[in-house]
Amino acid sequence: MSGTATSPAGDTLPQFPQTLGHPRPLWMLFMTEFWERFAFYGMRWALALYIVAQFYAGDSAGEAPASRLYGAYLALVYAAALFGGYVADRVIGYQRSILLGAVIMAAGLFLIMMPNEALFKLGLATVIVGNGLFKPNISTMVGKLYVTGDERRDSGFTLFYMGINLGAMLAPWLTGILAERIMGGTPQMPAYKVVFLVSGIGMLISLVWFWFGRKQLLGIGRPPEGAEGSGRVLVTAICAIVAIPAFYFLLSIGAGALQWILTALFIGLCVLILKEGFKDGAIRRDMAVAMLIIFVFNVLFWCFFEQAGSSFNFLAQNIVNRDFSGWIFPVGWFQSVNSLAIITLAPVLAWLWVKMGRHNPSIPRKFGLGLIFNGLAFLLLIFALSGLVDPQTLKIPFWTLFMVYVIQSVGELCLSPIGLSMVTKLAPVRLVGFGMGGWFLSTAIGNNLSGIFASHVSGESGMNLESALSGYTFGFWALVIPGALLFLIAPLIQRLMHGVK
Repeated sequence: MSGTATSPAGDTLPQFPQTLGHPRPLWMLFMTEFWERFAFYGMRWALALYIVAQFYAGDSAGEAPASRLYGAYLALVYAAALFGGYVADRVIGYQRSILLGAVIMAAGLFLIMMPNEALFKLGLATVIVGNGLFKPNISTMVGKLYVTGDERRDSGFTLFYMGINLGAMLAPWLTGILAERIMGGTPQMPAYKVVFLVSGIGMLISLVWFWFGRKQLLGIGRPPEGAEGSGRVLVTAICAIVAIPAFYFLLSIGAGALQWILTALFIGLCVLILKEGFKDGAIRRDMAVAMLIIFVFNVLFWCFFEQAGSSFNFLAQNIVNRDFSGWIFPVGWFQSVNSLAIITLAPVLAWLWVKMGRHNPSIPRKFGLGLIFNGLAFLLLIFALSGLVDPQTLKIPFWTLFMVYVIQSVGELCLSPIGLSMVTKLAPVRLVGFGMGGWFLSTAIGNNLSGIFASHVSGESGMNLESALSGYTFGFWALVIPGALLFLIAPLIQRLMHGVK
């Protein structure tokens, strides 16, 4: 179908065929992201456990450094999105960035199969570079399917977020079964190489899916005018290869030093976005300020939410009772609970936001709710670790950690899909991809802090009941107090948004 649609802001885009009430390319992007997330989460659950098993001979003293490396890896995955967004905005376009990123990510996933610490970190660095080119740009592409003011935008992002979580749900389950039950592994020592191999195959499927499906986009996300040739793609690929050793170095310098670098990048990004906002007038300036305030609270959310692959893994391994009459629930399967809850609850919350109409909470208040629900998950852990410990096994009931993931998922649904949509509405019009990179950079800072926090929960000799209770008590207060504050100052931030909802 040809033709264009024009929004009140004057932006135009093709009139896409509609499927289930949304532009048809949304579903192609949905499946592309499904397979990319399958690859990413298929190996994510195993990383910290693998580091302890492979490079520390299973010694629990390796939990703290494994958590720090895991946090640094996640941080750099999201920080790289800052550069990926800029490359897509100004150099090679969104489609080519996604394709190049998929190729590089797949290479990195296969590389981490090598049981050598240097090659393992090099593989992680390669995944980081590829994900930086891929992740922010496919999210931005979703926003480009809707004209400004289209009321379906938030719903479209929520559906897209379900695609993310469907891949994230199935991946740990499948790779966990293969690693522990089928391909020669055991619950005590999974066949981690199988995990990384299957994840790499998932990334290749994502690449092929987008390659053939991008025709549906009808030109959306193509290179900037005058940059249609292949020369820029070649230069970008060379720069990406050169960047891999740089990210290897950043993984190796330690989480503390990395935090200073990420903070400096974030400050620089804030300056650039504000400068662009000032150029566009008072309204766009205020919108940029509101977006940056939300970014700060986003750091806090992910600092404690991202315990899933680090301290919560060690909690599940050491302190949670996973024995069901002789059958041991795999540690990796806990990683699927969050995604299962998202898939189940996302339609409910999407319906609820629409049903509430003009009483729908504002974006800042949704973020405040996200922080508060995240804090309530830690409150449940405090209750379990102080009042539900079995005196014989010194372990807490299975259901408590399961419900922690569910409660956190409610908080995530209040915050994360709304955040993606918020950036496409509030970012300076010429730097939407860069603004999306800024969203992921604030997430990156939170992720790096998550590794530092998890290392303190484990301590020098590994996690125990006392260290877990102390750490998670701090997490509760560090989430609930800022969450309540954000809820109170939400009207002020909303005024800066000038009617954006």
